[in-house]
Formats: sequence, structure tokens, C-alpha cells
Amino acid sequence: MQFESSLKPKLIYVFRINDAAHKGCLKVGEATCNTDNVFGLVPGCKVLNQAARERINQYTQTAGIVYELLYTELTLFVKDKRICSFNDKEVHRVLERSGISRKTFMVDGHPNEWFVTDLETVKRAIAAVKAGKASLTAAEISTDRSPIVFRPEQRAAIDKTKKQFGRGSAQMLWNAKMRFGKTLSALQVVKELQFGRTLILTHRPVVDAGWFEDFGKIFYDSPNYAYGSKNNGEPHQLLEKRAAKDGLNYVYFASMQDLRGSEQVGGHFDKNDDVFSTPWDFIIVDEAHEGTQTELGRAVMAELTKPTTKVLRLSGTPFNLLDDYKEDDIYTWDYVMEQRAKADWDKTHFGDPNPYAGLPRMNIYTYDLGRLLHDYVDDVAFNFTEFFRVGHDGRFKHEQDVRAFVNLLTKDDPDSCYPYANDTYRDIFRHTLWMVPGVAAAKALKTMLDHHPVFQHFQVVNVAGDGTAEEESRDAREAVLSAIGSDPDQTRTITLSCGRLTTGVSIKSWTAVFMLSGGYATGAATYMQTIFRVQTPATINGRVKEQCYVFDFAPDRTLRVLAETAKVSVKAGQTTDDDRRAMGEFLNFCPVIGIEGSRMTPYDENEMLRQLKRAYIERVVKNGFEDNRLYSDELLKLDDVALNDFAELKKTIGATKASPKTKDIDINTQGLTNEEYEETETLNKKKRKKELTEDEKKRLETLNAKKKNRENAISILRGISIRMPLMIYGAEVKDEETPITIDNFASLIDPQSWEEFMPRGVTKADFNKFKRYYDPDIFAAAAKRIRSMARAADRLSVEERIERITAIFSTFRNPDKETVLTPWRVVNMHLADTLGGYCFFDEHYEQPLAEPRLVDHGEVTAQVFSPESHVLEINSKSGLYPLYVAYSVYRARVKNAMFSPESIEEEQALWDEAVAHNVFVICKTPMAKSITRRTLVGFRPARVNTRYFEDLINQIKNKPDNFIAKVCRGHSYWKANNDDNMKFDAVVGNPPYQVVKEETSDEPI
Repeated sequence: MQFESSLKPKLIYVFRINDAAHKGCLKVGEATCNTDNVFGLVPGCKVLNQAARERINQYTQTAGIVYELLYTELTLFVKDKRICSFNDKEVHRVLERSGISRKTFMVDGHPNEWFVTDLETVKRAIAAVKAGKASLTAAEISTDRSPIVFRPEQRAAIDKTKKQFGRGSAQMLWNAKMRFGKTLSALQVVKELQFGRTLILTHRPVVDAGWFEDFGKIFYDSPNYAYGSKNNGEPHQLLEKRAAKDGLNYVYFASMQDLRGSEQVGGHFDKNDDVFSTPWDFIIVDEAHEGTQTELGRAVMAELTKPTTKVLRLSGTPFNLLDDYKEDDIYTWDYVMEQRAKADWDKTHFGDPNPYAGLPRMNIYTYDLGRLLHDYVDDVAFNFTEFFRVGHDGRFKHEQDVRAFVNLLTKDDPDSCYPYANDTYRDIFRHTLWMVPGVAAAKALKTMLDHHPVFQHFQVVNVAGDGTAEEESRDAREAVLSAIGSDPDQTRTITLSCGRLTTGVSIKSWTAVFMLSGGYATGAATYMQTIFRVQTPATINGRVKEQCYVFDFAPDRTLRVLAETAKVSVKAGQTTDDDRRAMGEFLNFCPVIGIEGSRMTPYDENEMLRQLKRAYIERVVKNGFEDNRLYSDELLKLDDVALNDFAELKKTIGATKASPKTKDIDINTQGLTNEEYEETETLNKKKRKKELTEDEKKRLETLNAKKKNRENAISILRGISIRMPLMIYGAEVKDEETPITIDNFASLIDPQSWEEFMPRGVTKADFNKFKRYYDPDIFAAAAKRIRSMARAADRLSVEERIERITAIFSTFRNPDKETVLTPWRVVNMHLADTLGGYCFFDEHYEQPLAEPRLVDHGEVTAQVFSPESHVLEINSKSGLYPLYVAYSVYRARVKNAMFSPESIEEEQALWDEAVAHNVFVICKTPMAKSITRRTLVGFRPARVNTRYFEDLINQIKNKPDNFIAKVCRGHSYWKANNDDNMKFDAVVGNPPYQVVKEETSDEPI
């Protein structure tokens, strides 16, 4: 017997199998070297190779696998005069963090470590491990080293950005459609301007891999650049260390969600301090329309942006950003430009390959389901959520109607215009995406389609999941691609989604998208991001996709979104011939066809322009009346009397605690005449073509100075305008058929409420003096829209109604330096953290949930939200605190009920009991009382315990005992029960903590 040393040196080996399955793949493993004398064991020597083969033979010979050993190296090495070692797992980590993917083959039932790479890259990964690096640079990875050839519009975007940054602009916006190539082009800006520290910020962390891949395509020849993120490349700390030591330039990818959770911007976690403290030279905001305009999003950007930082925002649908940028700081490349370039290419590039040839033309067909199924049309739009409602048994509540609709899609009729009407159509639409309202609807629809005589021949892929996990989009994409298979002509699929695979994902085989979800709140950005999924270029079995289709079953929504997307510029309410031509060109490249029965009606530019007014109304509502389209042409005609009026108004509004950031009026610069307005437009067009003479330049400066007064006047009126929507929402109108107009608005508000909700010092007489500057049609239509949205919510389920009402509140704006409305997110945070109950946001209070979650604080939660509890809010202005309370009590009542509510009427009955018996609200004014009632029960004649004190602050401060005695009288004061010594289980809300004082510090209550 002989003892052997317990310490043996290790070696790394690399081999390949030369068959089709393993093509392009290498195995990186580890073996034991059975020798104690490691001196002279250089890479690839006989001793190391023999040891490697012994290990490899153990698991290959039994399977009859023939392999080729490519490389061996001892894992021991000397660093800083010390003997160090590494293992194969460290090499694997470097390869993975460098973006090199694993390839799993099953050998003897066990997965093993194969990578899609080449030998030189593996050698560099081993060297990186020994050097203490976490990943390889793009230049160290063997990839296709051909430089990117940018299309003309991409080159134009890069050059314009460089030019504007060179002129001193701090921000640029690329309004560039999906598949423009924003990632590659933005990284080229980094390369050409040689930015040292670049941050990529996005609301969608799953696109990290795409950015990393494109980084390699741009920086393959730039060893002085490195990439980093939490999953790829180097960690931020290491990048910054190398930047400080060696002058390394780097690009770092970060998630907006992750940064928003940091304590530095008001989050709950101590993290990302190094990212916020980095002096970023350049920030690229990907999908900039998402998550950056919220309070937290703005805080993150403010913390990251240093005085010298340049910012480039990328979005295919930046509708919420356009107003924040000067024209020169926006680069636009839209669908019409793309299709025009495609059509014109051969005229100007005869014989050259057309780079736009593979970009299909969009065709949009609209079907008015409301005419067939009128029971599902509310005051706002076709209610897809109700139409596809699912019961507790997992079946559609309106199964007969849904089945009739599905049958309609497949009705075998030679004159049918439905997409599955015959075999030819079914071949065209072999692979499609269907958008449905929710997870339950997707499951129920899949069951129905699987048993349908036509759709049973399609593989239905439900990627709705639980509707929350963004990271699962990768798995969803793989599921769809697997169902389509290697030959799309041999399969048929329908993908059901309620949100997944609608941004940043390409499924080449899709030829159509069915819009069976959304409604009044569907934004243009969400809509366009979704429908452009089907415009992904594709060549299938030698045939090029040249047409793609959108089937939309809510025409009003379709036309409104498309009118907004076409971005027809209606300035100061005027529609010019240029606007008509622009809309006509849009419809030429993206025809919109209305279907009724077997009749097809193409929409023309006049019909679309009529829709444009509706689009602007939607924007005014969505922006909480903080929108230039709210105002009339009168602001272009300000005389010296009007200018003095505005100067005085600015003093009044500026004297309040809630002073908005207003701009000065130039008393010497009066408004434009109609002729001067037209002259300004003509000169601005010439300016864009660089054809102005010196005299014309001076004239344009003078005219533009006059136009500037309009903008400054709007900045003053803003303090009044943003307070209007909340009062419109709550206004009590005797006859609901009577419209709320700019002329009768003030008369609907009692004096006490006017004082509470309007800027201090602005009287009704002041308002009447300035109301002529509002567009009466836009105001009345926007007011009607707000009321319609609230009224339509009365016919929704409890959860859907809360979603609708809080969506309305999310459009209301708070005045500067004043929080009139506590945001719904903060209400949830406040009450869930203290009392518990049902919360409508995730654990970080960042993302709304499809299904509210229970936060349980034990006895406190059980007591406060029981069917016997009494909860009081003092000084309600919005009703959002009692809304949260009422819902949590409602859930307790549902739990205690003998039968679960099956209909909306049954849900409302339980809801009304919770509001009538458990919730009590004190307000300062009649309007606050009315707003709270509207939030809790809408326009329905349900009982609500709301009272208002004309002198609430005085009562609380100087007569607290009287106040307490009064609000505890459940019978004589509230008339809600027989208990005049009622006890409250909780008092909630955001009460007044100070009395506002003139010209002195506010006084605590």
C-alpha cells in the first residue's frame, strides 16, 4: 500500500467534436494532473494533454464520441511573486459575462460546459481570469469584424446629434420608428465623440443582451472601450477603477427600476451610490417614453445628470416627450419617411440594392364590434374587458357572444372581409399575434380556440403568463419560435398576449396583429409599439414579406391613435393644406380600411383630420390641461391692455405659495395679426431651407418675439389651468346633458371651493377676464371626456373601476410647491405600510399590479378592515384614501359573504355596504365633498358618509372637543347607524398640518 499526495495540480482543457451538431462549439473543462512536478509544464505539453485525454475518455468513449483536443494549460500561475490558481468555473463566468452563450448537449444524461466560441477567445478568457478581469472587451472576442454600413437616415441622426452637441445642446431626442437601428447608431455616437463614461438607462432590463451584442459590433476594434452591466461585461466598480487608473472608456447598462429603488432618489434600498456619483459624460435613455416622466424617473435623471452631461433619448413613440424639445434637438424618422425612402430608392440609386426592400407595408383594417355587440359599448369605447370577462370557473361570462365573434372571424363566405374566412386567408395569416385584456382571458380564449373547428388546426401559444414578470419575455419568445418551428410554411400558430412580446421583440413569421384589448386609456405609444411587431422583415423559403396587417376591433381608438401618430401639426388651431398632404401621404403608405359586413370603406385625409381634434382632446385630458392645445388664437393677438393684464396676473399667482414657474411678458411686443402669423410660417419654412436674407432673418426674429408672448402667457395661465380637471371631475351638474363649458365653469363652483382649489388671490372675476384665451371647443370636449370616463367606470367591476378612477387621477397635475392631491401610489405606500390591507402596487411601490396584494399586519389589519370597523378621513380632497379603505373592507365583506359575487351588480351591492357602513369622510368644501363622492361611488345614487365643515381648520385648532364629539355621532350627525358614541378604528389621510399665512411663515395646527 502506498499513500498518494492529497493535493494535485489541475489543468484546463479545450476540445471539440467535429460533427454538424457541435459545429462552432467548444467544450471547456477541468482535469487533474497526476504529477507533483509542475515545473516546465507549458500549455499543450505531453503531460497535460495525456491527463486531459484520460479525463475526457471517461465520458466520451462509452458513447463512441470522437473528439479533437485543442488546448491544455495548467491552472497554477505566479502573480506578484505568489503562486495562484484558477478553475474552469471562473473561465466559464468570464465567457458568459462576455456575452458568449452556452450550448447544452446531453451526454450520459448530464449537461456539460459547451460554448459557442473559438479557441482564441477561450485563451483570452483564461488570460482574463489570471489578470483578475471579469470579462473580455469586444476587441478580444473573435466575431465578424466587418464595420457597420449605416443607412442614410442613421448617418443623418448620428451627424445631427454630433452637430447639436457641438453647438452646446445638452439633450437630443431621436423620434425614430421601431427597427430604425437606434442601438447601433447611438453607440456609434459614443465612438465618434469618444465619450469616456456612457450610461445606458432603460425601463426594460431584458434588452441588456441586445445592447451588449451591438456594443461588440461597434467597438470590436476599440480595445480602449469596455462594456458593463450586472449581467454582462465588467461590474461598474471595476470599470470605474480601470477608468481612473488606465484611462479606460466604458459603456455601462443600468435598469431604471433598479436605480429608482435607491435611497438617493427616495427609494428604500442603500445601493447604486457609485452609479449616481459617477461623472457621466453621456446618458442614453432607451425607450425614453417609458418610466422617465414619473416623479421617481425625473429624480433619477436629475441625480445622474451632471452640468456637462449630454443626454440622448431614444423612442419610436415619444408622444409624451416631443413638447419638451426644440425642433433642432429632435431627429425624426417615421414610418412614412421609411416607406417613402423605399419607394424612391430606385429613382435615385439605380441598380443599387434597396436597404428598405425588406420593410413591409402596413395595412390597418377596423371592424366596429359595437354595432354587432352594442351591450359592450360604454360612454368611452368598446369594453373588451367586459366582453372577455372570465368567471371563477375559468370560462367566459359571455361565452355565447365570444364564440359568435370567433365564428365570425372564420365565417366561410366568398364575400367575407374577415381574416380567416377561407383557406387562402388562413395561409396568409398562418402566424399572428392576438392582444387580449388579461391573463384569465388568454387562458379561456386558448381553451375555446383549441376546440374550435378551424382554430384547432392552429397551435395556440399563450404567453400571457401571470402578466408581471418582464424577465419572462425571453421564455415567451422561445415558446413562440418553438411552435413556429424551422419551416413556418408547415405550421400555424396564434400567440395570445396581454403585454409580452410587444416591445423590443421580433417574430419574423408574424403577418398580422389582432387588437382585442385596450380602450379609452390605450396610449398611442403602447398601440404603435404593439402593431409594429408585425412589420419585422422576413424572408421565408425565398419569399419576402411585403405586406403586414393590423386588425382592430375598436375603430374610434384606432383612428384617434393614428391621427396622433401621423403628427399633423395644427398650429394655433389652424389646419393648412400641408397638413392635409401629410395625412394623405400617411394613408397612402398605411391605408386604413373600415369594414362593415362585406363592405370596405377606405378612410381619407378629411376623415382622419376630423379625428385629429379628438386626438388633441385626448392629449389635453392626459396632460391634465397642461397642454398648449387648450388655448385659443387670441393669445397670438395680445395688445398692450392684455399684456398688462397678464403682468398683473403673474404678480397674483406669483405671490401664492403654489407659484408656478412663469415667464415674463414683454409689454413692448404685442401679438401677431393674421397676416403676420402667415408671414412667420413662411419665413420659418425658408429658414429650414437656409434661404433667408439678412433682412428676413431680422424680421423673423421680431415676429418670433411676438409669438414668444403666447408661450409666456400660457406659462402664467398654467397655474389656473391645471386646477380645472379635478373640479370638472367633481362638479355637481343638475342635468348631466348640460355640457361644462369655459363660460359656465366658474358658476358651477361655490365660493368656498373656488378659494380652496384655485390659486390664492385669483377671483372668479379674474377668471372671467382670461377665459377668452381658452379654446371653447377643446375645453368643453375635454371636460366631457373627463366626465364620460368617470361615468363609464360605474359599469365596471370593482377592481376595474378603481383602475379607471385612479388612471383619471394620474392625469391631474399638482401645482408647483404644493401637493393638492396625494398620488395613488403614495396612498398605497402610506396605508399599506401602517395599516396593511389590499395594496395595488408591488413590494417596492413602483409597478401597479393586475391583482391587488394583501399586506397583513396581523391584528391591526384585521380590526381596521373588518365589516364592523369605522374609518375616518379628515380633509379629503380626492377620496383616494377612503377608496383604498373601502376596497380593503369590501374584500373582507366578500370573504364573509355566503356566496361570492358573480355579477357587477352583486359586487356593487357589497361595495355600497362597505362605503355606507365603514367609511366616513370630513371635507373642507362642497367641491371636496363632491369629488370624494365621485371617487367612491361615481354618479350612482349610493349612500356616502361625507360632510364638510365651512371652518374645518378653526374647528380642529380651537374647538377640538366639539369637533370630536360631533364626528362621533353616528346617528344624529352622520345618520349612518344608531351609535352616537361611535368609535373609529383608524383615522387616515393627509390632513392640513399648517395654516397658510400672508407674508409670514405658515402656522402649525
